Amino acid sequence: MADCLFCGIVAGDVPASVVRTDEHTVAFRDIEPQAPVHVLVVPKRHITSASAVTEQDAVEVAALLAAAKAVADSEGIGGEDRGYRLVFNVGPDALNSVDHLHLHVLGGRSLGWPPG
Repeated sequence: MADCLFCGIVAGDVPASVVRTDEHTVAFRDIEPQAPVHVLVVPKRHITSASAVTEQDAVEVAALLAAAKAVADSEGIGGEDRGYRLVFNVGPDALNSVDHLHLHVLGGRSLGWPPG
């Protein structure tokens, strides 16, 4: 999608602090981090949001989860003695601001509940 910010990052046309890439995903640091580790993992193929996911997107969704685990491990927040939060925001009430499926990987400190 020509006007999609995250598609621009995937294509390399928009600068980002990329921490990981694979066949199906790109992971990069959030520009407004909400935790010491805040990385977004996006599918390379444009999918609008979690609410638009269908069975045909199974490979990309599984790849997002695998990439999130790899990011957590590489950032030192994976494993039994640490922990991290995975978040999909859907729609304006969840403050989703980019219409491209993305998974937030948050960690590096104790994350209370409710989030925020």
